[in-house]
Amino acid sequence: MTTIAEPIEPQQYGAVELKAYIQKSTRNGFIIAVSSLALLLIAYTVFMKVTEAAAKRTAPINKMKLTQLPPPPTQEAEAPPPPPPPAAAGPAARAGTPVPVPDALVTPDMKDFANIDEVSRASTTGGDGQDQGFLGLAKDVEVEVREEEPNAYDFIPVEKEPYIDIKDLQRKVVYPELAKRAGIEGKVNIRVLVGKNGVPKKHIIESSDSDLLNDAAIKATMSSVFTPAIQNNQPIDCWVSIPIVFKLR
Repeated sequence: MTTIAEPIEPQQYGAVELKAYIQKSTRNGFIIAVSSLALLLIAYTVFMKVTEAAAKRTAPINKMKLTQLPPPPTQEAEAPPPPPPPAAAGPAARAGTPVPVPDALVTPDMKDFANIDEVSRASTTGGDGQDQGFLGLAKDVEVEVREEEPNAYDFIPVEKEPYIDIKDLQRKVVYPELAKRAGIEGKVNIRVLVGKNGVPKKHIIESSDSDLLNDAAIKATMSSVFTPAIQNNQPIDCWVSIPIVFKLR
């Protein structure tokens, strides 16, 4: 015998179920919102308490207006000591107008009047005899007179020009290592001002085949001693040109 099942009717949801679902969801959302707000308030309160506690641990700041400052302590300034009396420096003679005096009134301690050379430094009472000359300069001060150096290319008539053995000078030249590695050769013409004592005073590079060779030529020339130039049987400062040759062996 065949049994025929009855069809299942679908369940129907109406307004009652939807209202119940909405009320439940609204209640849950309200509870979550209130809980979150309460947690935020609690965290803010804890943060403020911690900040106040940290502020209490720091040193307090005392604010004071300028009008509340006490007056500065009074200090009685000590009077500066009086300046020492000026020393009666200068010649022992007195400055003034000579007046005729009878010989009977002349005493041994009288000073002679200053002469024309001393009158600008003498006083009316007479100094202690320590005369330092005009403006305090002693008469025996030695003044150094510097002779003017000759121009590098002025003609100077001399009996003998400055001299040096070129071979000895070449032996003193130290070949620059950088120029040696680069295989640089050439010549440096250097003009030297030789002093009266034969010691070089100044130098001029007149021409050079390479700047790498200049320092070695200068060191060798300026460290040498020349025979000075002679004019009127006296040594003088004079310029002379020296060639320095650099050649690799």
